[in-house]
Amino acid sequence: MVSINEADSAVINPRAEDIRSVSLTSAASEAGFVDEASIGSEKGPIVNEDIPVSQGQVHAARRRRTWFQTTFSHVLELFERPDPRNKLKNPIRLLKLTPRQAFTFSVACLGWMVDSLDFFCVTMTTTELAEAFGKEPSDITSAITVTLMLRPIGALLFGIIADRYGRRIPLIVNLSLFTVIELASGFAQNLETFIGLRAIYGILMGGEWGLGNSLAMEVLPVESRGIFSGILQMSYSVGNLVAAMLYYAVVPNLNWRALYWISIIPAAITIVMSLFLKESEAWKQSRHQQRNSAQTYYQVVIDMLKQHWIRCIYAVIFMAAMNFLSHGSQDLYPTFLKKQHGFSPAQATVGTVVGNLGAIVGGIFFGYISEYLGRRRTIVICAIIGACFVPLWILPNSFGVLLAGAFFIQVFVQGAWGVIPAYLAEISPDNFRATFPGLSYQLGNLISASASQIEATMGEKNPLPELRDGETVPNYGRVQGILIGIIFCCVLVLAVFGREEKGKRFEVKSKPVDDDDD
Repeated sequence: MVSINEADSAVINPRAEDIRSVSLTSAASEAGFVDEASIGSEKGPIVNEDIPVSQGQVHAARRRRTWFQTTFSHVLELFERPDPRNKLKNPIRLLKLTPRQAFTFSVACLGWMVDSLDFFCVTMTTTELAEAFGKEPSDITSAITVTLMLRPIGALLFGIIADRYGRRIPLIVNLSLFTVIELASGFAQNLETFIGLRAIYGILMGGEWGLGNSLAMEVLPVESRGIFSGILQMSYSVGNLVAAMLYYAVVPNLNWRALYWISIIPAAITIVMSLFLKESEAWKQSRHQQRNSAQTYYQVVIDMLKQHWIRCIYAVIFMAAMNFLSHGSQDLYPTFLKKQHGFSPAQATVGTVVGNLGAIVGGIFFGYISEYLGRRRTIVICAIIGACFVPLWILPNSFGVLLAGAFFIQVFVQGAWGVIPAYLAEISPDNFRATFPGLSYQLGNLISASASQIEATMGEKNPLPELRDGETVPNYGRVQGILIGIIFCCVLVLAVFGREEKGKRFEVKSKPVDDDDD
């Protein structure tokens, strides 16, 4: 009998004694490969000899049956006690990596941090950009929207290149182009030029996450994947934190342009480090197996879409909700503090820093906990508790209380996000571990691209009843609270009805790959 790990194209003609799994037999029956009336008979299932059965066809039928008919059982899994054999491991031991693993993971983290740093430079300087270009803050948020909308193009482009030709070279090219665009953003003389540069940046940012995530997840030990997933995703929060600190140090003393120029320094460091990366062994093995297959790459893509189309749709919808949660709770918050509450830029920076400290704590902690609780259960817990902190996040007038709300809301928003790198990598089809996570993530970003613009526009159209210095004050807080409350509920429902493959191994059984196979 052909093993599951062998190529799906291998043609088999299974005998009755080979079909031992009831679920697999049922799946084969649904596909027409087994005489349904023979199931359960003394002689066992009778194979229809006229139909050549491939392992891929049988398992494709099984997948359809699993996704449609076992949703309820997956919901019940959330209410079961975690497997007592799956005990929490010492986090210090989980953090021990080989030099190569540590270096590869560091480059992936730095790459995502650099992308985040430049993205949040725009959210930090929304007010300054509006003044420089003679526009409203809602006009400036269109640059954020364009960035998010074009990220799927980068995810698809760089994902396909990475899955076909390796992760290392595309990552170096991506980071190099990104540095040029980041530098040029500081020279923009009008909003149109600035938005054009941010559009190119959006394509590059969309490609980087899939490259870095696949490279990191493929090199990490399986048992350490949860905690490092949290650390990797929290590089995004670190980038936000660094952007806030640079804003506080640079903008009041120089100007907003200097912020973009200075932020290329960590990008340049990351490029130099990426030159010393080695290619992913999991990708080498996968490519070696594809070379021995009669299928072309495009045939593999079509087969993947046929077999995993439900998974693809679910991943995009789920990531849309997660991105609404992240961008809706972060992008406009500095403007909310400055415009609605009248706090100084320094206080707005402190609010951002405190929120990101909460994000870092939550992402790493819940990423670690997900190895015991499971990915979906962890997300559900974060969604329920996080929703309870929404009032504390936007209603108080006291700066200190708002800081507490910002801290706790980000603990649970980014706590849920800390699971995402591992979760997407684990549910990805084997040959698409750069394309699938990156594209689903960025298509979700596309759907949620208008989050900050919705908040800014609705806040300006529904101002506070009282005037300040004779001018209307946008009510950003109400819009943010309503949006995030709804999105927490959506994330909860999607996580409950989703699936997971925690602990999935990425190694491919194949012949040894020579080092010169690069």
